[in-house]
Amino acid sequence: MKSFISLLVISLLVGFYLISCQSPETPVSSKLEKQGSIWYVPGNFATIQDAIDDPTVIDGDKIFVKSGNHFGAFISKRLEIKGIGNATINDGPPHGSGLIMGFRMLAGSDGATISHLTFTTDLSIMNGEAVSDVTVTHCTFINSVQAISNWRGNGWDINHNTIRDLRTRNGGGIGILVADYSGGTLSNNVVSHNTVTGTLHVWENDGGGYTGSGIVLFADFRYGGAGASAIATNYVTYNDISMISDNPSVVDIVAFELTDTRNNVNAVPYPVLYDNSIGFNDFRGTTLQVALTPEDLENYNNISQNLGNNRGHGMHPGLFHP
Repeated sequence: MKSFISLLVISLLVGFYLISCQSPETPVSSKLEKQGSIWYVPGNFATIQDAIDDPTVIDGDKIFVKSGNHFGAFISKRLEIKGIGNATINDGPPHGSGLIMGFRMLAGSDGATISHLTFTTDLSIMNGEAVSDVTVTHCTFINSVQAISNWRGNGWDINHNTIRDLRTRNGGGIGILVADYSGGTLSNNVVSHNTVTGTLHVWENDGGGYTGSGIVLFADFRYGGAGASAIATNYVTYNDISMISDNPSVVDIVAFELTDTRNNVNAVPYPVLYDNSIGFNDFRGTTLQVALTPEDLENYNNISQNLGNNRGHGMHPGLFHP
């Protein structure tokens, strides 16, 4: 009996040793299949795009990006892409405007999560399709033209990110954008606990005629576009925005804005920006704090409990939580 117990103990110890010595580069499948597998870049794949494109990487998997500089990617699956160590996206696919993208969210990437990465690209995270339920959290964006751009997506959760400095290029200079140009409905986007600080660097050849923005909800009817049918029930809360422009006579910076580019209270339909809640933000470090276009939008949205230009009248805190 003692020999049998000794052999059993030895077998268990050997098994534990083999498991504990497994290479971290080996994809790890969770006991719960829904948690997906873990893949490493570099390690299992040389680039983030290689990992995304590989048929063995499927919805629900995780891609851990190691320290160092990395090329961005087109994201077409529901993945979690997480930086470990000091992982930086410093280059990526070209945009039609001549700028460089970091991650571009494509059809199929609904529900993706991007976290703990640093971006130094021009257009750092943006969607090329009406992608919804994306989470962007604990990322750092340095000197972006546009850091996080959500065009036509519902249910984005943008939280606990740091945006340091912005740039213009005859446009841009935007920290976080939630917008539509296609006549759709945008709702249930939450922008919370983000910090936007530093300087808006105005391009030396910039023609001006606009302002940069820390955070903006934007119905884009320009160039004959369809704009939005509704940008409603979105939440902008607990953000800290403190920025100045290095050339405010050309392009100044506003902490927060709601903009219907038609700027016409007699437009039909009107309003398309309504029932959005903007509260418990600190705008005091920015000279222009709240910009509404047209100004009448103040009557259709919940803007209260902010430090700085408050615009509200002590609305109930419950209005500012989804």
